Amino acid sequence: MASTHVDAPAQKYTLRQRLGRLDVKASPYLYIAPFFLVFGIFGLFPIAYTAVISLMDWDTIRNSGEFIGFGNFEYVLNDRKFWIAIRNTFSIFALSTIPQLIIATFIAAMLDHHLKARTFWRMSVLLPYVVMPVAVALIFSQLFADEYGIFNQWLGMIGIDAVQWHKDPLASHWAIATMVNFRWTGYNALILLAAMQAVPRELYEASAIDGAGKLRRFFSITLPQIRPTAIFVIITSTIGGLQIFDEPRMYDTTGNGGADQQWLTVALHMYNTGWGELNFGRASAIAWLLFLLIVVFGLLNFWLTRRLVSSDNTKGK
Repeated sequence: MASTHVDAPAQKYTLRQRLGRLDVKASPYLYIAPFFLVFGIFGLFPIAYTAVISLMDWDTIRNSGEFIGFGNFEYVLNDRKFWIAIRNTFSIFALSTIPQLIIATFIAAMLDHHLKARTFWRMSVLLPYVVMPVAVALIFSQLFADEYGIFNQWLGMIGIDAVQWHKDPLASHWAIATMVNFRWTGYNALILLAAMQAVPRELYEASAIDGAGKLRRFFSITLPQIRPTAIFVIITSTIGGLQIFDEPRMYDTTGNGGADQQWLTVALHMYNTGWGELNFGRASAIAWLLFLLIVVFGLLNFWLTRRLVSSDNTKGK
């Protein structure tokens, strides 16, 4: 049996309808375009320009350079200061990030309960974040003074010898990590609190009926439910911790990271090389090595995230 096929006439749109269709398709791109434009100018261009300078023996007077290949990278990787800065950065990062996330989770759990004047407490934990980092560093550097600092006076009152906060590398790392924790713990606590408040209350009610205590509900319901947010906080804290600059820069009056580089970080070493020694080629090489280090840690966190999510989905099946 033969069949006949008749093409439907092409629909004609009015000018108003065509503009409406174009608006639906193009508007989302126009809305996000300013971000990518600003990111391209102030993000991608400096990265690319730094990569070019890192391969040159840059002359700051003529504002030009001679191509030397990977000579700056070779010098930096054989420089003892760079590896001391790597050690200090990871030490301060570990001493600040791990206690910070534990305390932030505890504070968020407390704020998630029915407290009186909840808005006051939530605003209070954010106050250290709005204080200028330079002011925090100046105040804490005085509190941790070797001779007349308040912390050493308190230690003396209980019979403990004064700690050389500016001479001993580990003690200086603890002092700088304390500044970082003071400023960022409340900020991370509020992010975790927002995730905790999104957990369905029915889960808590059902577990309470089954006889689960508060501690059991926290580890069995709260922590698994906020896992994606916790991973986000860990990743952002890792990126910020590896770029730490303000606190070690302001820890003493010289800003060089200590007489024997006790608290010299990679970001501070980069700054001193560029603006102290006016060697922007090596400073750019340090910047790129720091960038690659952050990328490696970012990929490691991404891999851990996928592993955690995959294991979570497997258990849920």
